[in-house]
Amino acid sequence: MDARKLQILGAIVEDYVATRAPVGSKSLLERHNLGVSAATVRNDMSVLEEEGLIAQPHTSAGRVPTDKGYRTFVDHVARVKPLSAPERRAIQSFLEQAGDLDDLLGRTVRLLAQLTHQVALVQYPVRRQARVRHVELVKVAETMLLVVLITEAGRVDQRTIPLLHPRPAEFYESLRDRLNAGSVGEQVTDLAPRLADLPAEHEPADRAAVDEVLDAVRALVEARAEERFVVAGTGNLARSAEDFSRDVQPLLDVLEEQIVILRLLSELNGEPGTVEVRIGQEIPDASLAQAALVGAGYGAGSQIAILGPTRMDYVTGISTVQAVARYAARFLE
Repeated sequence: MDARKLQILGAIVEDYVATRAPVGSKSLLERHNLGVSAATVRNDMSVLEEEGLIAQPHTSAGRVPTDKGYRTFVDHVARVKPLSAPERRAIQSFLEQAGDLDDLLGRTVRLLAQLTHQVALVQYPVRRQARVRHVELVKVAETMLLVVLITEAGRVDQRTIPLLHPRPAEFYESLRDRLNAGSVGEQVTDLAPRLADLPAEHEPADRAAVDEVLDAVRALVEARAEERFVVAGTGNLARSAEDFSRDVQPLLDVLEEQIVILRLLSELNGEPGTVEVRIGQEIPDASLAQAALVGAGYGAGSQIAILGPTRMDYVTGISTVQAVARYAARFLE
């Protein structure tokens, strides 16, 4: 396709995203300096329609992009828009204030939703890459113990357990030291088998007390093994639904299905900072035929993405997802 037709396609996509209304040749000439006559624009629009890149929703209406048109726009017309220096500083400063992994991902997803006006999704880092920094045991009452698991990424998981076989505080301090000796620096998912022999290192009378602590540690590890993601910006969809309710309702339904979202994110294979775009039928879920997904890896085998109608602002979406993913990756190094 020649450069002029790509330019006209780009103008149609940009105007449709901005106005949410079919785009005609007259409005294209009014809004864009195309440097050609009205007859040329109409002729090129006819060619674009014949090639399946734009469509006429009803008689006497302008044209709207098709999924194929959006794909051509993303592949050949859209350019990554570099963020300004103030925008980059604002992102970095906002993420640098995060206290731990949960806070970082929460800030990331809120920032992404605010900048793109779409639903933002951030997948938790793959658990097998999380390494143990420290295990803490705190006796908070005669028959209550606080078990804390901290990873090198800064995430803190904790659980308070009732003690059926309570021991003095000194016992748990010693057990804590042994736990750390066998776990610090190890991957979380490898922790349970590495601690399996710990009860045998204690006197028989103390083994039940050791077992109940290890059960709590195993429960924390199992909880970490569950894939999770953070979401923000569903209100952006609600605002879009005023004009495109049939497009948006399936997205709202899918957001309630955690398994579906995790599958969508896991099927994105981008390296950290490399953006991947799925449009309409390219998304392997029939209910998302009118949706688009823009995602990028940010390290630890996990993804940052935005999800919205196919008429989203791809230029802003691609540049913002890429930038935020790269900044988030820095804080996990």
